[in-house]
Amino acid sequence: MAKYIFVTGGVVSGLGKGITASSLAMLLKARGYKIFMQKFDPYINVDPGTMSPFQHGEVYVTADGAETDLDLGHYERFIDEELNYTSNITTGKIFSSVIEKERRGDYLGATIQIVPHITNEIKAKIHEATSTSGADIVITEIGGTIGDIESQSFIEALRQLRNELGKENTMFIHCTLVPYIYGSYELKTKPTQHSVIELRGMGIQPDMIVCRACEPLPDSLKEKVSLFCSVSKENVIDSVDVKNIFSVPINYYNQKMDEIVLKQFKLNVKESSFDTWVKFVDKVDNLKDEITISLVGKYVQLHDAYLSVAESLKHAGYANNCKVNINWVDSEELEKDVDLSEVFKDTSGIIVPGGFGSRGIEGMIKSITYARENKIPFFGICLGMQLATIEFARNVCGIKEASSTEFNVNCPEPIIDLMEEQKGIINKGGTLRLGNYDCKLVDGTMTQKEYGVKDIKERHRHRYEFNNKYREILKEHGMTFAGINEKADLVEIIELKDHPHFIGCQFHPEFKSRPMRPHPLFNSFIRESIKNI
Repeated sequence: MAKYIFVTGGVVSGLGKGITASSLAMLLKARGYKIFMQKFDPYINVDPGTMSPFQHGEVYVTADGAETDLDLGHYERFIDEELNYTSNITTGKIFSSVIEKERRGDYLGATIQIVPHITNEIKAKIHEATSTSGADIVITEIGGTIGDIESQSFIEALRQLRNELGKENTMFIHCTLVPYIYGSYELKTKPTQHSVIELRGMGIQPDMIVCRACEPLPDSLKEKVSLFCSVSKENVIDSVDVKNIFSVPINYYNQKMDEIVLKQFKLNVKESSFDTWVKFVDKVDNLKDEITISLVGKYVQLHDAYLSVAESLKHAGYANNCKVNINWVDSEELEKDVDLSEVFKDTSGIIVPGGFGSRGIEGMIKSITYARENKIPFFGICLGMQLATIEFARNVCGIKEASSTEFNVNCPEPIIDLMEEQKGIINKGGTLRLGNYDCKLVDGTMTQKEYGVKDIKERHRHRYEFNNKYREILKEHGMTFAGINEKADLVEIIELKDHPHFIGCQFHPEFKSRPMRPHPLFNSFIRESIKNI
């Protein structure tokens, strides 16, 4: 039987439940166990796919095409396992599924209620994750904070699951805040106590308490938390602030968090292969060289909108023994009368990531022109690739009205357009290309050399495609179409000749980058940018 760990949060949001869950997953994987992870999000949206990035940060896409919460990016980066559609369950998904079953008559005329119908559906999603993954241990993070009305049905379902499976097969880890009060100069455990009281009121006694604090808790406070919260002292874990989130698993390893979990589950505490991670973190903490990359986007006020891109740049920096600093450039500001040489004066490379809509587009195009003309390493992702082809069409091929039908449905020169079969579909999700798609790389291209293979699969999330009617004229003027989806004859990757690094890709390589295994396209971009210091 699979074992289940549920990670909840109390007092305030932003305590690091996702990093705690990811760190524990990494430690358990290092012990030789197969791990799978889930996130329960209490919001009523079916998924974050139609949310504004300012609302919820980036949308993370799994290999099978599920649009999910950005926490899944942390999960995959920490445990280096591909997750799937069962990894992000929302209130919207649960209610939609139950209502659909009710309309079909699956409940045989029963009155549909939160208990048992909604809670049964939640439990079914947990078991589905087990069956699709074959995991030994499934770790589920519950979004929000204990006491929120939105998450009550999830908590009730987990209470039932503990009753059904027992303590040897389920474990509750509660993350709380132990604030430091300036003036009295002391840490306070009362918020933690009240948070546990709230959790107990919903029928759940935590097995472990993770205390977020600015410094380690003294033994006296651990004993106090243990006494008032009915948790053994060794199960009160410090989660202190760190300058590098990669240090969090090391902190938990030193407190034997993984051993405590395995003992409760009566599983063997196998020898750990964690040393590799410890050496990696030491390397990251001691990088001496630095580089600045300008990220030009329309959502830069919220850095989480580009979380995976930012992390991928850092991964490539680690591989090249260099710390990557990001200069966040608002593309709308570039549409004003600004001196681009001043904006990019300390920049070694320019990246234009994905996005939707017409706002800030001309500013991104100006930055692409600047990178192309000044031989600054450039990397365009999704929208960034599309705009690179539009910029090239306008300024090199002389197609002055080149644009995208996303920005102007009646544009006379649609370099970027919907495929014929997409036109007329109303639902926004209905026209998106999501998840893994094949790509054939062209021999002799920079991209093919970086990958070292000819056939790749990459994750997509976009609606518009490069219009093949313009392929020949762009090619004649020096653009290389380095990657093609042969099944649909779609352009996936473009390059420019006679440029140190000018690559654009239609997919999102940031979803496959890992801390110790950076994505080839990010790796090449950073490597060439370092040469431009």
